Amino acid sequence: MDLSLRSIDQVKVGSLAGSLGFLLRLAQLRAFEDFFSDRGPRDLKPGEFSVLWVIACNPGIRQSALGQRLMIKRAHMTKLVRVLEEQGFVSRRIPDADRRAVELTLTEAGRDAVETAAAAFFAYEETTGAPLSKGEQAQLIALLQRYVGLEEDTCR
Repeated sequence: MDLSLRSIDQVKVGSLAGSLGFLLRLAQLRAFEDFFSDRGPRDLKPGEFSVLWVIACNPGIRQSALGQRLMIKRAHMTKLVRVLEEQGFVSRRIPDADRRAVELTLTEAGRDAVETAAAAFFAYEETTGAPLSKGEQAQLIALLQRYVGLEEDTCR
């Protein structure tokens, strides 16, 4: 019996097809593959854009709160903020009341970068869920927001 598999449709994944973690991983990989294709925005990586966007929505946010909300490890957050600061997008301030804290705000260049990237990022977001109907996309987004403990908010 010939067991060689010649197409992706022939590959069985068994019980993994019902595994939330496995499906979320594949969904993330598909989204990133699509993002980094010719159709995706060019200016910033998804993580960089997310960090800048959240800082724009929360001027003066503490770096630790930002990292916790975006689930970015402390060491990675420090490196990312350092890179964004070197690019002239973010400024850091250490408050007098708590010398251990770091507060982040966007510079003028950072605000411009977010504004430019947002148009491309959110236009791309309109097409990334193409295999799903608009209703299915809304349902998936609502379920994922609930799963990760996020509510839709008004920053835009």
